Amino acid sequence: MGAQIRVLKRRIKSVTATKKITRAMEMIAASRIVKAQRKVAASAPYADELTNAVTAVAHSSDVKHPLTTEVERPRRAAVLLITSDRGLAGGYSSNAIKAGEHLTSELVSEGKEVDTYIVGRKGVAYYGFRERAITDSWTGFTDSPTYADAKMIAEPLIEAIERDSDKGGVDELHIVFTEFVSMMTQTPVERRMLPLTFEKSAEESAAVFAKGAQAHALYDFEPTAEKVLDALLPRYVESRIYNALLQAAASKHAATRRAMKSATDNAEELIKSLSRLANAARQAEITQEITEIVGGASALADATAGSDR
Repeated sequence: MGAQIRVLKRRIKSVTATKKITRAMEMIAASRIVKAQRKVAASAPYADELTNAVTAVAHSSDVKHPLTTEVERPRRAAVLLITSDRGLAGGYSSNAIKAGEHLTSELVSEGKEVDTYIVGRKGVAYYGFRERAITDSWTGFTDSPTYADAKMIAEPLIEAIERDSDKGGVDELHIVFTEFVSMMTQTPVERRMLPLTFEKSAEESAAVFAKGAQAHALYDFEPTAEKVLDALLPRYVESRIYNALLQAAASKHAATRRAMKSATDNAEELIKSLSRLANAARQAEITQEITEIVGGASALADATAGSDR
């Protein structure tokens, strides 16, 4: 009985230490979420205005630029998958990987070859374990990405889409990342970055049709519209990748916070359960000791009474 109590006490001590660690990690993740949210909010206006500028140039010119022109029969596509460098974030990385696998399956079913680019050690490890080809990968900065990281990622992707598919280039560029919706909701999303797609809502289309006007104003470009696109589109890709990296970082910290809170709550429940077992074992041991004392006293009394006779 005493051995059982010692084992339970050791387990309680171990779980209590684990609880302290998970509580600390939960608090750290909560503080990082706030910083990541601020970075996402700060990057959004630049990305939106840059998208508007690129859209205006594309709508207001007849230039057939390789980054805005749809290929008639696309044969190759690049997929940029953003995962995490670290674990302890629940299903964060696995959900992003599943979304990437789904997109890859769709592209393959359309008859396209897929070049995979991966951000984060979790994605690299997943593909490496399955011995699947990775065109390029980047690790070590997913918790706190910078614009320089986004620029480093964007360079080979832009080079790939500018090359002809016969020379190892790609016709499309897709990105898969986890969008930060709220502290409790983070959603893996699949988006095509290039060639650009220009979508108008039903209300916008109806208004344009009723007025008989163009959706965008007319512009003059210096030196040429093609050179303007050459300058704007790399910045567009970089800003979109940067925003996706920040969204993914905020989502990862939120997932870590939620996972660590769950681990802390489970540790508390386990400590309560182990404490009840230890108390029951202690009470059983005390009861056994009392029973032995009473039994010994009764036997001693009977022996004394027998000797008196």
